[in-house]
Amino acid sequence: MTQLHVFGEGPSVPATRSGPELLRAALALAAAGVPVLPLRQGKVPFGNCRACKDGACGGRPNMKAAGPCQCPAPCHAWAAATTDPHILTSPLWVPVWREAVAVAYHPGGAGLTVVDLDNAAAVAWARETLPATRTVPTTRGEHWIYRGTMPSSNAVRPGVDIKSLTQYARWLGPGTGRMAVLPAAVRALVVKEDTTPARGEVASSVLTRATWSRHVATGCRHTDRYVRTGLERGLALVRARTQSGAGSQAFGVARFLAAKHTACPGPCGLAAIGEEIVAAAVSVGVPETYARRAVANGLETAAERAA
Repeated sequence: MTQLHVFGEGPSVPATRSGPELLRAALALAAAGVPVLPLRQGKVPFGNCRACKDGACGGRPNMKAAGPCQCPAPCHAWAAATTDPHILTSPLWVPVWREAVAVAYHPGGAGLTVVDLDNAAAVAWARETLPATRTVPTTRGEHWIYRGTMPSSNAVRPGVDIKSLTQYARWLGPGTGRMAVLPAAVRALVVKEDTTPARGEVASSVLTRATWSRHVATGCRHTDRYVRTGLERGLALVRARTQSGAGSQAFGVARFLAAKHTACPGPCGLAAIGEEIVAAAVSVGVPETYARRAVANGLETAAERAA
């Protein structure tokens, strides 16, 4: 059994949440290649071991990178997660399991990314925006699990956290649905955006690009007026984001417009449409590199959803 199979037939969370039952669930996950750790009251990791208490160890310099903790007792939060049954049942871990109230796992260590949707609004956003994948119900929302890893980040948008390389997620059961490959739309959520350059600075020069025309869209089934009207409305939305959010808006506009052409025999001149969106984002202060990445991800996401 692999870490991917365990999400189809893995152990459920014990209703009683007793230490022995939690340890059995943890061992089953570990046997499938999913690194696990115990959580204490409040569903948070146990405190650092004595040698690392109060930052005595220097705060584990590599906490910002994926990798196991070398301490013999549970320590350094997600980094303590392990698949080694000898560690999980060692004399330093067994007393901790007696106090544990839940099992957590390290998604990045299992080659996974969890999109943690903390409320109904976030779940509705994901259903509208992201490719369907394996989902696990939580107390207030859902976990959407994808194959692939990426940097972790909290509050990438209201009610949405990304848990992967440097975070843990609570194990709440195997969930339902087929697990999809980590899409560009999720990766784009953690890109830091700066749409308001510091006074006196220029993020990038305003781009001058050829506009969309029928010459580059010989296989588009839409009229010129239809394409141009939709594009101008999208560009207006991007240009209106003069204070913040222009990069995210550019991603959304690119995804929306590209989705309109998924049934066309092509080519539809999507590259030219993308260039106009990039230019609009740059005109309100988005760094060109970020703008290009956001637009490329938007175009790619539309293709993924159509596939």
